[in-house]
Amino acid sequence: MIEEWLDIEEADHGERKRLYMLAEKDDGRAAVQADLISRVRGHYDDPKNIADDIEELGFPGAANILRERMPRDAKKRSGEVGEILAAEFIEHQTGFRIPVRRLRYKDGREMALRGDDFLGIENVDGSLNYLKGEAKSGRNMGGGVITDARTRLGDDDGRPTPISLLFVADRLLEGDEDDAALGRQIRNAMGRRSIQARHVSHGLFTLTGNDRRAELEADLDAAEGDHGYVSVNLRINDHQEFIAWIYEEAENLGDD
Repeated sequence: MIEEWLDIEEADHGERKRLYMLAEKDDGRAAVQADLISRVRGHYDDPKNIADDIEELGFPGAANILRERMPRDAKKRSGEVGEILAAEFIEHQTGFRIPVRRLRYKDGREMALRGDDFLGIENVDGSLNYLKGEAKSGRNMGGGVITDARTRLGDDDGRPTPISLLFVADRLLEGDEDDAALGRQIRNAMGRRSIQARHVSHGLFTLTGNDRRAELEADLDAAEGDHGYVSVNLRINDHQEFIAWIYEEAENLGDD
């Protein structure tokens, strides 16, 4: 989906520092519409559950359930689309897997989840690397938002927050054998306090209507420490209309 939808400009900014500038291709959105909307729904509920709801309740009943998981507030919608697209891009472009769709576990559709916005895991020959992520979304994003995100990434000595690690580990333990083994490995690393800075990369994903290249370049160049760094800007010119369209389409399960 990502390659069909977006032009991807990639640039290195030093050792283990990479910037991605993303823009929609002509007619790219139309080409991936069905896939994109399906993926958005999948961040809010397991596709199998949605399919079972359709079978039991029909399209209107299934849509009613799905709708209860999705926020109504425009700001919260914007932020959650940022998290969703961050996960989709990171999994496409890097070796990190985002193993838990955390928006499925909100206490309420308008409630924000605590912890890191996204947490990626990479298994390299049995050893785990982590991607601690912040996702920001806004039509006219100022540089202060990027500065604040960088500060948050530095919290907990730059490591993933314990609440995020435990949340992901616990959800994985509920899964199949491979997921459960990964969850156990994460809990072991926490218990042994063996997660070091070199095992952690910081991901900053921005979804904007304006160009944030200069601010992201300056932020990336100034980033210090033993972490890896991945920064991304996805520019959507009709940012607010795009967010509204996403939810309109996602809530419409159709009738066939």
